[in-house]
Amino acid sequence: MQTPSAHAGGPDFEVAAPERQRLPLVFNSPHSGRAYPADFLAASRLSPRAIRRSEDSFVDELFAPAVGRGAPLLKANFPRAWLDVNREPYELDPNMFAGRLPTYANVRSARVAGGLGTIARVVSETEEIYAGPLAVEEALARIERVYKPYHAALARLLSQTRAAFGIAVLIDCHSMPSTVRGLGGRMRPDVVIGNRYGASCAPALADLACNLFTHFGYSVSRNKPYAGGYITEHYGKPAHGFHALQIEVNRALYLDEQALEKHAGFAALRGNLAAFVDGLAAAFDDGFLGERDAAE
Repeated sequence: MQTPSAHAGGPDFEVAAPERQRLPLVFNSPHSGRAYPADFLAASRLSPRAIRRSEDSFVDELFAPAVGRGAPLLKANFPRAWLDVNREPYELDPNMFAGRLPTYANVRSARVAGGLGTIARVVSETEEIYAGPLAVEEALARIERVYKPYHAALARLLSQTRAAFGIAVLIDCHSMPSTVRGLGGRMRPDVVIGNRYGASCAPALADLACNLFTHFGYSVSRNKPYAGGYITEHYGKPAHGFHALQIEVNRALYLDEQALEKHAGFAALRGNLAAFVDGLAAAFDDGFLGERDAAE
């Protein structure tokens, strides 16, 4: 499934769907888009390379084996720096815009304060994106034209999955910089599992994910430093049969972070992520997250 594009040359987002969905899983890659509109680049004070630093480069390709194993994958083609769908629809910084924001905009969230609202002000935590103010109408148009259809597609996939399997499990797929800014280059773990501190999915699902990645030899952290964003929080309703889990993989495992190019580790990580999906599939074949577990 594709959607009309705001960018020349392709759809804003698309669903890679299996011939038949065999698993109660939906994969989502909201930050791996790399189709940068020419007018956006022209309005930016950053170089095309610098503006890509917020991108979850190639995460859609890393998790693509899930499709062949029977789960759909929703992937953004638009870049996170242009529009971040892992935010509330109107988390907007009034200081960024020429014109008045609507009264329903959330202008005081911590993410807005950090420059990382629905329309981001910065990349890499500190580098300002825009050379001047952005028209309010442009921001609202991105939300109407792309944000809302994206979330409608994700909600539809989850509803269809729950109707078919009795539960729906969202795996929200991300990558993270390998080092912690401002902490002397301290390395992050290989994988961070986020479940909103237990609120977005059954505890057994987070346990299973951590155990699988540990079995593959990765260092794993839970909810630190990433507990899951708006998507995990919004769609994770375990009492209603909707479970959401965020996965952050360390970019050093597969990416030259300066050149933004895959290195030799890409294939190995992709293979292990395929094995991760196989591990989830085997658990569901054995009745994992049955009625009792799903409600806990």
